[in-house]
Amino acid sequence: MSRKLLDLWVGIFVALGLAGVLFLALKVGNLASGNFAETYQLTANFANIGGLKVRAPVKSAGVVVGRVVDIHFDPQAYEAVVSVSIDGRYKFPKDTFALILTAGLLGEQYVGLDPGGDEKMLAANDVITKTQSAVVLESLISQFMFNKASESPSEQ
Repeated sequence: MSRKLLDLWVGIFVALGLAGVLFLALKVGNLASGNFAETYQLTANFANIGGLKVRAPVKSAGVVVGRVVDIHFDPQAYEAVVSVSIDGRYKFPKDTFALILTAGLLGEQYVGLDPGGDEKMLAANDVITKTQSAVVLESLISQFMFNKASESPSEQ
């Protein structure tokens, strides 16, 4: 094998390796899901979003139906406003619940959509009014500790 042919194969191998590393980096960062389908935006207000991040998945029945596109704070209502982009193939009733859930015990947080039974469907730029905030583990532990500490010795 000549030196030029060997250099060519090494170059191809290095290029494939770099392409693989780039693909894995995009996959880990949730950026590789290039979905060019028609989408529509919905918003929902939450009292507490926990660790929800932009680009987090939006799931219904365990299937990813969209992504979180924006999170900001509403200074009048003192709530977090979460904007999501939903794949146009999926339509949800007006009385759909939006919940912030956690994948596993300490996994990433995502928005879960629990469809209702209304015949009217959500349209672009609608607001999901029925929401449930994130369950914050630290709050649950502090409530448990406070309740245990407030019990009198005669109750134990």
